[in-house]
Amino acid sequence: MLQSQRDQFDIPRHVAYLNASSWSPLPLASQEAGRIGVARKGQPWRIDNAFANDQHERARRAAAALIGADTEDVALIPSVSYGAATVGKLAIIPAGSRVLVLQDDHSSPVLEWHARAAAQGFAVEAVVQPEDGDWTAAMLAAIGRPGAAPLAMASVSSVHWSDGCVLDLDRIAPALRAAGALLLVDATHGAGVMDIDVRRIDPDFLVFPTYKWVLGPYGRAFLYVARRHQDSVPLEQTGFGRRAIASDRVPYMRDTAYVNGARRFDMGERDHFVSLEMAAIGMEMMAGWGQKAIESRLAMLTGRLAEGLGNIGVQVPDAAVRAPHILSLGFPQGMPEGMIGRLEAADVYVAPRLGRMRISPHVYNDEADVDRFLEVFRGAMV
Repeated sequence: MLQSQRDQFDIPRHVAYLNASSWSPLPLASQEAGRIGVARKGQPWRIDNAFANDQHERARRAAAALIGADTEDVALIPSVSYGAATVGKLAIIPAGSRVLVLQDDHSSPVLEWHARAAAQGFAVEAVVQPEDGDWTAAMLAAIGRPGAAPLAMASVSSVHWSDGCVLDLDRIAPALRAAGALLLVDATHGAGVMDIDVRRIDPDFLVFPTYKWVLGPYGRAFLYVARRHQDSVPLEQTGFGRRAIASDRVPYMRDTAYVNGARRFDMGERDHFVSLEMAAIGMEMMAGWGQKAIESRLAMLTGRLAEGLGNIGVQVPDAAVRAPHILSLGFPQGMPEGMIGRLEAADVYVAPRLGRMRISPHVYNDEADVDRFLEVFRGAMV
């Protein structure tokens, strides 16, 4: 089993940081790359002409490796909402059809469709959060609901951000294809930690950022676009998205046809000399440890948490439906007032989410962090 990687991070021993689902600490290597990147921008005349493209492709390769994609099928973007907006521009949602989202899903894969629904004449249908945490069964029922309007798309997270329960994309994706519907996956809480392979799942689009589970900075994200959609018009119109627009040549706009592949969907101002390398380093570290090894370690930690919480009077989702790296606790009588603050006062960090307490360890955590949480939590529940 993968050992704790705490020595790769700047986390004091007395701190039990169990909140990767909100934002992860940057590895020491990424912090150093950031410092070097800032200095590089301070003296831009020293930047080699090939440097920017090298950084683009390094990050693109690293992102593709985490989801089983080919490099040319991945675009460099700044956020999940940017990815959803890109899909919103190129996807045709017929009037009279419906788009499935998850109840209380994160705003990014949801609000794009609410913003478009009235003007385009389609309905946004929220799949009700199941009491047993089985989002897969709930999704399959919604896809096949008798008498429902034609289904155009499902825009869903692979793991629900508040309850930590999983959608089985290997079952949901074929059902959507059979219904003639598109699939947009927000893999924020899945990429790098869970087995997400776009070749096997075959989503139409998949997007994830770097600032949570893949140990990167804010402002960097990646959009997978299936090849059947790569002839579409991108959200932004950029020179590098065209075949031959170059400031050092005459004529300037020699060929304005779009480039092939997903690179046409790259964000404007992608030449970010600071954060792009930081993002690549975090993803490369994840790939180096290996998805299965990471998942196994984090499942051990959340399993230890679940076992330790068994007699404390909180609701713990069944292991069959929850993500291996997230444990969201329910409180039948409501979360005690001031609970999060009492934990923080003891240097134990988790997140309140829609009445639940979300605990999300990563590779920098160890058994001592789990045991520390359990000790402090028991005391705070008294």
